[in-house]
Amino acid sequence: MPQFLLELFSEEIPARMQKRAAEDLKKLLMDALTKAGFLPGGMETFSAPRRLVAVVEGLPERTADVREERKGPKVDAPAQAIEGFLRGAGLSDIAQARVVSDPKKGDFYVADLVKPGRATPDALAEIVPDIIRNFPWPKSMRWGEGTLRWVRPLHRILAVFDGEIVPFDVDGIASGNISEGHRFHGTGTFEVKDFEDYEAKLAAAHVVLDRDQRKAQIKADAQTLCHARNLELIDDEGLLEEVCGLVDEPHVIMGDMDPSFLDLPPEVIRLTLRVNQKYFVVRDPKTGDLAPHFIIVSNVKATDGGKKIALGNARVLAARLNDARYFWDLDRKASLESRVPKLDTLVYHQRLKSVGQKVERMITLAGTIAPLVGADVADAQHAAKLAKADLTTEMVGEFPELQGVMGRYYQLNLFKSPELEQETSIYSVGASLRDQIIADAIRDHYKPVGPSDQVPSEPVAMAVAIADKFDTLTGFFAIQEKPTGSGDPFALRRAALGVIRIIRESGVRFALTSMLNSARRGYDKVLNADAVIAPHQYSIVALEVRDFILERLRVSLRDEGFAPDVLEAAFAIPDDDIVRIAARVTALAKVLKTEDGANLVAGLKRGANILRAEEKKDGAAAHGDVTASLLAEPAEQALHDALVAAETQMEQALAAEQFDAAMGALAGLRAPVDRFFEGVLVNDADAAIRQNRLALLVKLRAVSERVADFSKLAGG
Repeated sequence: MPQFLLELFSEEIPARMQKRAAEDLKKLLMDALTKAGFLPGGMETFSAPRRLVAVVEGLPERTADVREERKGPKVDAPAQAIEGFLRGAGLSDIAQARVVSDPKKGDFYVADLVKPGRATPDALAEIVPDIIRNFPWPKSMRWGEGTLRWVRPLHRILAVFDGEIVPFDVDGIASGNISEGHRFHGTGTFEVKDFEDYEAKLAAAHVVLDRDQRKAQIKADAQTLCHARNLELIDDEGLLEEVCGLVDEPHVIMGDMDPSFLDLPPEVIRLTLRVNQKYFVVRDPKTGDLAPHFIIVSNVKATDGGKKIALGNARVLAARLNDARYFWDLDRKASLESRVPKLDTLVYHQRLKSVGQKVERMITLAGTIAPLVGADVADAQHAAKLAKADLTTEMVGEFPELQGVMGRYYQLNLFKSPELEQETSIYSVGASLRDQIIADAIRDHYKPVGPSDQVPSEPVAMAVAIADKFDTLTGFFAIQEKPTGSGDPFALRRAALGVIRIIRESGVRFALTSMLNSARRGYDKVLNADAVIAPHQYSIVALEVRDFILERLRVSLRDEGFAPDVLEAAFAIPDDDIVRIAARVTALAKVLKTEDGANLVAGLKRGANILRAEEKKDGAAAHGDVTASLLAEPAEQALHDALVAAETQMEQALAAEQFDAAMGALAGLRAPVDRFFEGVLVNDADAAIRQNRLALLVKLRAVSERVADFSKLAGG
């Protein structure tokens, strides 16, 4: 079947937008074709620095005819109604309609309409211009005298169906069958018949169309260069994604830098290479340290093997690293302690005042959390005091990504003037264990910053990290800057997930509500002065943040594979201890996989259904204690005895937070519950016996609800 090829050729598309643009083009084109009645056999999209490309396989030469039955008025309807039906159906005479008889509605007219299919090029000539005019670029521009908006000036549209041009015009740009290759190494424009012809001519014109092929080539060539010099490429998937969007045909070159720059913190070097220059970093595999070399990906094939390109880039890099060295030397002239007062001049949020005030709250909160995580209170508070001080440094001003990281280096530094310092080490000589712990906490209190990031494991760092995140969550919830479905500008979901991961991975135990109330009290002076916030609104902040964190915990557990109904059942038990909730979920999921657990659930649901029915009939909730003397049937006596024993076992297990044992005790009720429902009639004619058996079911429900609400399970 015929093929459709589309190329949108423009000035260089920002690398970070290319992959998403190709995905958007595929979705928009597929949706439009489907709406027009096409069922493509396949579609691929591609992106390169100056082009977006789509190739659609298996399109027919025209769409199929659409047949429709249009129901009309009754045959004895007024003439005006029949005339309206004829106009709407496009008929000239009522004889063109047929009469259909219905036993209930009588005889009425039906028009058999046929909407002829359209030639595929005609449909494409409408679809493509609409996609171009409404393409969802994150940022777009206009140029010249036209009104079209595109990410960069659009120069040419290639649109070919079955070897022929699909004719249309977008803002003065006429479609055609012309493309061109590499900006520098290409051989001018060329005509295209189909995708195979197009891809071959692009390759000859030094354009690698496939994004994944460019990425693989860059990585393989970089590793080959490194291997030849006994070096190791440091993987950087994010940079690889970006760089492959900067080149049509990648040429990988290794450059050298002055080894004296290696006395800078490695994070500074890596960020300078990566962010400013888009270079890959290499290291010495023997030592694991950075090597004085870097990898460039050029869009130009140099005649000298890239020597001049490498030298030019080395000079630019040296200038960048000299700036970094200046910041490094300047920042070390002042201690972090001396920088703390400057935090009062940094705005945290217009309504939450300064970073200095945030630090004061963190100091208090870290002191409260410290004993709970096994940290020294004084160390935790001192680390909290210094945690944000590096925000006032030149280096963090240049590289915000290094907040915390530079604070650690500066805290371990000797704080001598660089002119007087003979040390070449970036670390403090003879730093005590306490100094190391506090410095590490300054770096680690931002963690985790993503799902793959490690969490702080040292108690002081944990105390400061939790304090920072609790303060952030409480403050923004208090001023109603909560996450929405469309945005989370203050990364509150990340903060909540950070708290959850720290607590779960460390096993730290405390009640969220109590700790969040401590965080809320830290805002008393700030928020009491904010007339926008109603007092009652401020008072429930801790509960709102608690519920938000627990909801993120639920989402996290669901992502780990726990079924939604299991989570509903476990979360129905009031609790705000993250470790305990996770243990309850795990134990419940485990017991439900056993035969006893699954059958017990059926029995619990049956009992709950009977209670609901009887409570509805009586107009009141079933209650009361079980009277042993009224337990006439052996099965109900056995169930009562089993409940008493299970309740004792569960009390002991829950007190020790042994949820597996508690669930096991509950699962042990399976046999007596089965025998009870098989041999006992709950709705006995004797009112006293009936009430006693309902009381027994109430006790069964109460015992089971110590661990979960089983009515929430699927089918309940």
